Amino acid sequence: MAPAAAVDSDVVSRTLEDLERFAQILRPEHVDEPILSPVVAHSVHEWLVELNNTNELRAARVEPRRLALLYGPPGTGKTTLAHHLAARLGLPLVAVASERIVASHLGETGQNLGKLFDLMARVEGQCVLLLDEFDALAQKRVEATGGGGAQQENNRALTVLLRRIEQFRGVGLAATNTKDALDSAMWRRFGLQISVDLPGENERFAILRKYCAPFDLDDDAIDILVGATRGCSPSLLRQLMEGMKRTLVLAPKLQRLDVSRPEVVFTHVIASIAPPPEMEQPPLWTMASAIDQLARMSWPPARMTA
Repeated sequence: MAPAAAVDSDVVSRTLEDLERFAQILRPEHVDEPILSPVVAHSVHEWLVELNNTNELRAARVEPRRLALLYGPPGTGKTTLAHHLAARLGLPLVAVASERIVASHLGETGQNLGKLFDLMARVEGQCVLLLDEFDALAQKRVEATGGGGAQQENNRALTVLLRRIEQFRGVGLAATNTKDALDSAMWRRFGLQISVDLPGENERFAILRKYCAPFDLDDDAIDILVGATRGCSPSLLRQLMEGMKRTLVLAPKLQRLDVSRPEVVFTHVIASIAPPPEMEQPPLWTMASAIDQLARMSWPPARMTA
């Protein structure tokens, strides 16, 4: 990325502290490496190349794209992806929570947006902005006669947001689970629109292996889990594997909990976690045959040594 104008480090620190009123500050050193589909990984890599070659692009009279919209089902890792991109740029991520912006009093949401972008202007080039749950801020406009006071307030806030995003010169992302709810004018403000979908088989394999550690399931066992978790989001896969680990670790302290068979362990785990209603229900939660397949897994998993 082209060098930003020098900003006093104390100014940056104080401004990031002020931004905590609206956002969580995610530091590069705390990043969790995402497991991305090839299409998403390519899009992110291409964007990073753009941002790191600003001068070359400007010499050809074209600007790097600075705004990206991430959309897809809940739990697919949009915030993790934004954090990863910021970390690759060596910058903190200012992850704005919409509930800290949206307010009940007339005009207050627009005022909060103004304060947010005024603060971001102080640290331009020193951090990356993420507007999470973006649909709460950028819903489609409704004619004044078609909505009540809340809708009119939304329209006013949207007007402010459109103007401030147009003026924003930093690197920014927005994330939404419901892209169809976004105002079309807002959609056009983003140079990239990246679909972050549910993981395919290869991604599920990698995610399951990642969150299985420090236990070690062999490839055939993970393949069985891949088939049983079709349609799962990364967050649900993480819950599943963390549930398996808790069960194995705590079994000696729990009475009458049989951990000698994988189908029993995973039946115990899924009894306390469930896919969200909007997600297509994976086989592990709906098909007895998927549970039966788990009996074929090599078990118990060995625990890797450091």
